[in-house]
Amino acid sequence: MTLKDFLGKYEHIAIAFSGGVDSSYLLCCAMRYCDDVTAYYAQTPFQPRFERTDAERVAKFLGAKLKIITYNILNDDVIAANTPQRCYFCKRKMFGLICAQAQKDGYETVADGTNASDKFSERPGMKALAENGILSPLRECGITKDYVRTMSKDEKLFTWDKPAYSCLATRIPHGTRIEEQTLFRIEMAENEIHALGFSDFRVRLSEGAPRFQIKEGEFTAAAKYKNELSAIFKRYFNAAYLNPEVR
Repeated sequence: MTLKDFLGKYEHIAIAFSGGVDSSYLLCCAMRYCDDVTAYYAQTPFQPRFERTDAERVAKFLGAKLKIITYNILNDDVIAANTPQRCYFCKRKMFGLICAQAQKDGYETVADGTNASDKFSERPGMKALAENGILSPLRECGITKDYVRTMSKDEKLFTWDKPAYSCLATRIPHGTRIEEQTLFRIEMAENEIHALGFSDFRVRLSEGAPRFQIKEGEFTAAAKYKNELSAIFKRYFNAAYLNPEVR
């Protein structure tokens, strides 16, 4: 089944929207093949500010309706405790919020951007999707990540080459309670490192100390910016620059 055939069955559809590569392409196609579309973005302390900015930019480019659902996920003690099941509980909560709001707005169908390259066993969120009855048109139509990127470029979506991004909570090891101030420091440090020109990296915590993870090809750049990186880590973590690790 083609994506046109799949989406064409639904006159009214809500999109669980992150502003990433997949959900941006899905929103683009839904705007073309469905009569009534609204994108829903869940804003929690786990999402950095640039993700919301990207979501708003895509929605504006496509002329799509966008609703922001704000929720402090850390009020949920099960999620804040950061057990190995955190991702599932978080996704279940966020998708539940989106579905509840979409239903209030008159949408019976909610879809997300999971694609055919995403492995079910490696995505705790898949279970949460199923429990909330959310459709995944890209996955069900056999559309891969590479195809999404290619078609997104053709559609002139700026997200076509956007690096994969995991939420800020993934920077904190399981068993360490997640606190909003910790998330803020990680976000600010990553923002400053991004401004230096790094694009695909993570600042992860291990026993309270930062670990700088980058792609192997950026080791030379890391050495070049050693002083700047040291200043960033000292500013947010009271730690000097650490040797980068391959992510």
